Amino acid sequence: MLSAENIFFKVDSKTLLQETSVSFEEKRFHVIMGPNGAGKSTILKILAGSQKPSGGKIFFHNKELSQYSQNEIARMRAVLSQQYNITFPIATSDMVMMGRYPYFKTVPSKTDKEICKKATAVMQAEDLMERDYNTLSGGEMQKIHMSRILAQIWDTGENENRFLFLDEPVSHLDLKYQHQLLQVAKDMCKRNITVIAILHDVNLSLAYADRILFMKQGRITYEIGDQNEITSAIIKDVFDMDSFIMNPGNGRKPVVVF
Repeated sequence: MLSAENIFFKVDSKTLLQETSVSFEEKRFHVIMGPNGAGKSTILKILAGSQKPSGGKIFFHNKELSQYSQNEIARMRAVLSQQYNITFPIATSDMVMMGRYPYFKTVPSKTDKEICKKATAVMQAEDLMERDYNTLSGGEMQKIHMSRILAQIWDTGENENRFLFLDEPVSHLDLKYQHQLLQVAKDMCKRNITVIAILHDVNLSLAYADRILFMKQGRITYEIGDQNEITSAIIKDVFDMDSFIMNPGNGRKPVVVF
């Protein structure tokens, strides 16, 4: 279980995240949505342990995050950020292997190599392994980084829930690979992994999320655990956009039309 108790975040006199308590059920796909400046990336970084809150506490498995070592945290969760700036030549295979750094000191084991191979296969990135990372397109880079973080938290039979944080993971991907990446993340929930993702496309969110948290002005303002709970009123209040909700029926997800 991942939970936050009375967390908030300020920069000087500006409050980016209002005081918030929230928890995340294991093995589910949670999505955070909201307009720019709503506090989405701030809360994600705090939950992942990448940013210390100005106040409040984070708990992984009922133990305060501050009580874990950095290496322990790295074995429990992986984070796909919005941007990575790599200025030196590096093979994509070495980039993926970086996900295994918390598990070895100098030389990767046979298991580390096998896990990296499995992670790149899941992302259909095998043909990129011998390329120089800096020659890849933005979408190809995103696939490599997704492979890296999957390798970081790959299930090795330890039977402990791990966490996958995705900050706008499909921003550089075409339509096909947007769905591929999100389906991979969804499938990871079956492998003892809890996913928490920031997405901007409400229809993608409805297609994959088990739960959606809507944020506005640094607060979580709405929470839906069933796609059919989405309403035009929620869309209007959060995004200031008029919309129409289509319900195709036959078990299909609702669609928001703008």
